[in-house]
Amino acid sequence: MSDIDPRLRDRFAAYRAETVCQITGPGPDQARRTLRRRRRTKAVAVAVTAIALAVAPIVANAALRDDGSVPVPAQTGEPTTPPTSAPAPTPSTPLTPSTTTTTSPAAPDGRISRAQLLAARVDLPAWPSYASNCATSDVRLRPSGRDTSVSTLADLDLSYTDLDGDGATETVALVTCRLGEASAKQLVAFDRDGHGRIVTMARVVGTKEGLDDITDAAVTEDGTVRAEVADIQPCCSTPSYWAQKQWRTYRWHDGRFTQSDGPRSFGKDPRLTDLVLTGGNLVLGPAGTDGKRPGTLTLTVTNKGPVDVAHLGFAEIERIGAMDNSDSSICVPWRGGDESGTTCRSAGLRSGERRAYTFHLLVDPTALNQPSVRVVHFDDQDRHWQDRTFKDNYVKVRVVS
Repeated sequence: MSDIDPRLRDRFAAYRAETVCQITGPGPDQARRTLRRRRRTKAVAVAVTAIALAVAPIVANAALRDDGSVPVPAQTGEPTTPPTSAPAPTPSTPLTPSTTTTTSPAAPDGRISRAQLLAARVDLPAWPSYASNCATSDVRLRPSGRDTSVSTLADLDLSYTDLDGDGATETVALVTCRLGEASAKQLVAFDRDGHGRIVTMARVVGTKEGLDDITDAAVTEDGTVRAEVADIQPCCSTPSYWAQKQWRTYRWHDGRFTQSDGPRSFGKDPRLTDLVLTGGNLVLGPAGTDGKRPGTLTLTVTNKGPVDVAHLGFAEIERIGAMDNSDSSICVPWRGGDESGTTCRSAGLRSGERRAYTFHLLVDPTALNQPSVRVVHFDDQDRHWQDRTFKDNYVKVRVVS
């Protein structure tokens, strides 16, 4: 370089100094900061890659099992180099939602007319033991009639509602079987099977001991059945007003009807009282020219309650003898046209009260045949009633000469 012209050497030295200043880095501090930033960037990239590699098998496994659960990750070795990123997939055409839905078959319509029920043959629930002659299998119901031991469809209107909650209507009807003057009765639910045939669901309620009559029925929109029941079934000479009536509610549960509301027994009739008749000595006087003898009969009545009696009646006195007209002040001759057999009626008797009655009779001793007298309770509508204890309502008449 000693052969180089000194002027040229100075120019090279100046150029070198200027160029080195422009390409030299900012110094060691900046270099260290740049190095730390590059290390952090690389660490984050490695961590993300490791997580992606760990989670990918888990997600894929859950997708294959399609149960929404996430298994515990398996132990893995050293992370491998992440694969080269694949190009983004081409968006696919979205699937059109299916409009097909799966539904259960509709329940058969169990609305049955009276004519359809009379035309069908059905199996009925068992009748009570006292009506064992009434048919239950393959029965053709008849319209109401007077035939005995024949199952009939009562004149009561049919009722319709969804009894079992299947979304379809069922039918409730009153079925009877006459036994002489009275009838066994059942309130029965009918439906249709899958072939449209009329079938019997079950008995809602039937007559039995202590429940002697079914007089009315109704249904509600929520599937309950209401039945009006009575403790007495009027027949023969039994007045209809003697019956105690109640509304009881029944609901379908576990394949049968059970009572869900209303009273479950009748108990003692609150309209009745307990009359007690005592005495019964017939004292006869001397015979007249016709052989008949005057007699006096003294009776005592006690009202043991709990009901006040509007009127008292005495029955069968005329079988002992003819009443003297003077006795009308205590017992007015009366024939009410009922079945009580009342001969005369007297004033009422309050609960807990007692009263004695003396009758004057003209008696034919030869016609006396185990005579007796009975006391009868009448209300203010001239209706006669039973007694709570019937056996103490009468006395046998004893003749005393």
